[in-house]
Amino acid sequence: MEWTIRQVVNELTSNPIENTVDTLKFGDENNKIKKIAICFMPTYEVIKQAIKQGVNLLICHEGVFFQHDDDQVVESEVGQKKWKLIQSSGIAIYRLHDAIHHEYQPDGIMEGLLHHLDWMDDVEEHKEIATIIQIPKRKLSDVIDYVKHKLNLSTVRYVGDLSMNCSRIAMLVGYRGGGLTAIPAFEVDQVDLVIYGEGPEWETPEYIRDANNQGNRIGAIILGHLESEESGMRYFAKRIEKRFPTIPVEFIATEQCIKWK
Repeated sequence: MEWTIRQVVNELTSNPIENTVDTLKFGDENNKIKKIAICFMPTYEVIKQAIKQGVNLLICHEGVFFQHDDDQVVESEVGQKKWKLIQSSGIAIYRLHDAIHHEYQPDGIMEGLLHHLDWMDDVEEHKEIATIIQIPKRKLSDVIDYVKHKLNLSTVRYVGDLSMNCSRIAMLVGYRGGGLTAIPAFEVDQVDLVIYGEGPEWETPEYIRDANNQGNRIGAIILGHLESEESGMRYFAKRIEKRFPTIPVEFIATEQCIKWK
């Protein structure tokens, strides 16, 4: 069976989301699909690689032009060069952000991260923002080493005492590490540890600092935005392969650009 871009896009979401960024950014929705690529970040290099591989539909999670609300091309030389690459190639780009977070149950990005960490069987509860897991008691240093190994990370940032014991953990992907989302995991869900992508440094880390100075033993592992969410899109690519077995599907990884020396 041949699929058009519009037919595939319609299969990705079932309920319209108000003010969504999940739209076809480039391309003709009536074109027949030859090959699909999935990525987390539609970087200039990722787009070039997709074009080289014969992809005519790229499904990405984050925006093309360096901002969340990305309907407008950023007026910069870099943005214009990227725009010209896309237009000259004819590649279609669809952004899947809101639906995979809010419509998929559980959150599709969270599910992919948990699968990658082999923690799906340890899930206690999927909440709207966080997932609570319970693992055998381990030191924070051991949890950090495990996460780095499973996600192939050379470094992560952390808050807390490396010798503290962790068992009950709240997982928060992406930009969910702020105080309004992470602190309730400690106060309400009584977790020992939060693992999140990113958030304001003056919120959750400072809460943990004060809590520990008051005699508590809690901590955080800060993965980075890409590092916490790319596993979700990698897992999503497998779902697409199963849903559309007649269409070639590739996952294109995004190289980390924020590095530690």
